[in-house]
Amino acid sequence: QVQLVEAGGGLAQAGGSLRLSCTASGRTFSSYVMGWFRQAPGKEREFVAAISRRGLNTYYADSVEGRFTISRDNARNTVFLQMSSLKPEDTAVYYCAADGSVIIRTISYEYDYWGQGTQVTVSS
Repeated sequence: QVQLVEAGGGLAQAGGSLRLSCTASGRTFSSYVMGWFRQAPGKEREFVAAISRRGLNTYYADSVEGRFTISRDNARNTVFLQMSSLKPEDTAVYYCAADGSVIIRTISYEYDYWGQGTQVTVSS
């Protein structure tokens, strides 16, 4: 069992930055691909970014490529999402998730564990 706790959400202006973090319980954090997803009101949950178990590979949704950076610190059981050049359309609840697969996947139902989510609001 893995428990995930996100932090770092809040209010930002368009063009600004926020950094999200997600800390995992347990000693097997490095065994999981970690991903970030988001869900805006009235919309389905969508993939944002993911990082391989050792952090050597990353993958991003087209909508955030070049603006967001995912990273991880396995010694601290933490994954980060650095968000820059924020846009109002980035407003959503952001979730981190853990996937026991050996490859990066982008479909939400393939992830095994989820955090409770953190709200990100970007004003224009």
